Amino acid sequence: MATITTQYQTFLLDVSDKIAHVRFNRPEKANSLAQQGWNELEAIFTELDQRSDVRVIILSGEGRNFCAGIDLSMFSSLQDFHSSDEGRKREHIRDSAKRLQAPINAIENCRKPVLAAIQRACVGGGVDIISACDMRYCTEDAFFSIEEINIGMVADLGTLQRLPRLIGEGITRELAYTGRRMSGEEAYRRHLVNQVFEDKETMMTTVLEIAEQIASKSPLSIRGTKQVLNYSRDHSVTDGLEYIATWNAGMFMSDDLTEAITAKMTGRDPQFED
Repeated sequence: MATITTQYQTFLLDVSDKIAHVRFNRPEKANSLAQQGWNELEAIFTELDQRSDVRVIILSGEGRNFCAGIDLSMFSSLQDFHSSDEGRKREHIRDSAKRLQAPINAIENCRKPVLAAIQRACVGGGVDIISACDMRYCTEDAFFSIEEINIGMVADLGTLQRLPRLIGEGITRELAYTGRRMSGEEAYRRHLVNQVFEDKETMMTTVLEIAEQIASKSPLSIRGTKQVLNYSRDHSVTDGLEYIATWNAGMFMSDDLTEAITAKMTGRDPQFED
């Protein structure tokens, strides 16, 4: 199948064989994101959520680094809001934070699984972003840092809310209070990443293979599985069981179920509608 490529100002998007590959494309700035980048990130994942030709998404970075987070030049824009009223100034800062949270929420809320492939720097907003992905993979030279504490601020785009669920409270607090770097090997030990690879090429080959496996499954069931996992993470076991019972009451009797069983019985690969 032909690859469809879309170039944004700060991203590249390739779609081929039901797999979307989103790449940070600002390598000269360590793939840090200015306002345009955040806007594009939200637009891309909102679009991919709705695209029927996409079943799974890979997120990676061009150049040496994965993502250095927010472009520090953006902090000056907070000074551009002029008002003599202190309350309105504070409201503007709060609204700015909420606008930057939205692109990361779009990753988490996208119904297609998102696989992050990380090399070298993943700091600040980069950690916010990967915390919202479904799975994470990295190279041996990768490092992770809650960089916000090093510039005198509190991380406000999702790391402090999502990371404890991935690596635990104690290690999250250590990283958040010290701003130290977590290596790729430690990230694996702490269960932040699924696998560590010697180099980017090997990592991308394996991540693509995993994406291909996901893309071969029932897209309706994959979307449902992600939504049920996210719901169950944020609710009690009882609530989660109630949710999946209702979900399957509505989605269980699909053509995908018939196709999967028939293909298994006849020894062929199933073919699912998008």
